[in-house]
Amino acid sequence: MEMVEIIFKSIIIGALVGLSVGAGAARMFHAPKVQGMGAFRTLGELNACAGDAASHFSFGLGFFFNAWASSVGAGAFTQDVDHRIIPNWAAAVLMRKGRKPEDTLHNPKKMAIAGAIIGVLVVTFLNSTASAIPESLQAIALKVLVPAANLLINPVMPVIFWLAALDAGKRSGMWGTIFGGIAHLVMGNAVPGVVLGILIGKGVDENGWNKVTKTLLTSVIILFVCSAFFRGFDINFIRGFNLDVPNWLINLHKMLGLEVK
Repeated sequence: MEMVEIIFKSIIIGALVGLSVGAGAARMFHAPKVQGMGAFRTLGELNACAGDAASHFSFGLGFFFNAWASSVGAGAFTQDVDHRIIPNWAAAVLMRKGRKPEDTLHNPKKMAIAGAIIGVLVVTFLNSTASAIPESLQAIALKVLVPAANLLINPVMPVIFWLAALDAGKRSGMWGTIFGGIAHLVMGNAVPGVVLGILIGKGVDENGWNKVTKTLLTSVIILFVCSAFFRGFDINFIRGFNLDVPNWLINLHKMLGLEVK
């Protein structure tokens, strides 16, 4: 009886989440004419798959194992369920047999319906399996699935996105390589940098160095500088060359409440 209740609630939650996530991801492609409802990284990752159904499916699959391990071992969903798995699998379903993104991925109605269906399946599967597995096996599953998922996220996924950047053209490959390398050094994962590099490269290819692309490049640079500073990368970078860190820089970190090791 408890399992039936879990499945029933999962169907309702999965449908509502998938509906909103699917519609929100599609609406982002129509900004600024209409209000977007998704996350910037979701838009970037959907674009990085270049409208290929297999790429959307494999991308979502890579994060599915991590979400499954989290639900089984910790009893909680990761943000990848709504940010990456549902929108990418909904796009993969709609774009099967070579359908164009303009008629599928960019259509809020179709993405909402596909997202609701995928949401029901994903949420129900995760909740039901997490409830059915005994506690003794949950610990084992966590030890097996988490390392495998971590290998998919890093280094497998960064390599796939880097190859996609190289395939997208010279500019996308160059900016993807530069920002991917910086992101790996600063954040420990190259995917965000590669995605931003693809956006900049494709933006320059289509529109040239206009106000929008220059603003995007400036914003990305500021983003990495701030991220490096607040993560303490600047201090570690200086120490990496066996140099003394200036006292004013250490005091600046401490003044902002940042931990200095």
